[in-house]
Amino acid sequence: MPRGVAAWEISRAGTGFHKVLKLRNERRYDRADAPMARDATPAPWTVAGEEKQAYVRRLFADISPTYDLMNSAMSLRLHHRWRAFAVGLLDLKPGDAAADICCGTGDFARPLRRAVGPSGRIVGVDFCRPMLERGRKKGMRLQPALGDACRLPLRSASVECVTVGWGLRNVSDLSVALREIYRVLKPGGRFVTVDMAVPRSAAVRAAGGLLFHRLVPLLGGLFGKREAYAYLPKSTDRFATREALADALAAAGFENVHWHDLFFGNICVHRGDK
Repeated sequence: MPRGVAAWEISRAGTGFHKVLKLRNERRYDRADAPMARDATPAPWTVAGEEKQAYVRRLFADISPTYDLMNSAMSLRLHHRWRAFAVGLLDLKPGDAAADICCGTGDFARPLRRAVGPSGRIVGVDFCRPMLERGRKKGMRLQPALGDACRLPLRSASVECVTVGWGLRNVSDLSVALREIYRVLKPGGRFVTVDMAVPRSAAVRAAGGLLFHRLVPLLGGLFGKREAYAYLPKSTDRFATREALADALAAAGFENVHWHDLFFGNICVHRGDK
């Protein structure tokens, strides 16, 4: 198990779970979660690998106090519906186990809990401690684990489904993260990811681009986080296309890969099976 990662072991034991949680080298995460320095550090959408990992972690630590408010403002509160739609594609049953990767403050927990019921188990993994703390304070109904999407602190073949909401753009290595997600799924398990997309319609693309690239940073500026909220539109421009992401899922081993466009093509939900 990598240092600084919450080690989770999840196994069936009747209707319950056996859990082992160890947090090692916590100072590493505390330093990484420190507020972003206002210096010449390169923008997170221009870096990769460990540099991107460290920068993005600081970025989300910095915006964690306003994260939920901004999510609702930017999506007109529709992100809850989009998450519910994605969970509806997973064919979950009461008692199933689910993992929400890059879980943030845990907004996938509500539709997942409705699907798996009180006997089901949900673990939320995120590499930013302040985001997990924010989720804990608002009462997210999942078991939080501090960990990296590229080194998931979960047993192989331990969950029926994995969800990711607006998170794959933030990982240091997309192919590694997808292989990790595939690893922790049980045979027949399902994966969905919800993220921004570039609309196919030129008119919608032009209108959305104007609002997305100008309004979102402007809203962030109201909280003194203009640079941080410039990350979302910039990272959308650099993120994989629908087709490229579908190809990446297939390369990781997923079958029956397909996607659904929502909100005039500004949102795309990809699904794949193990």
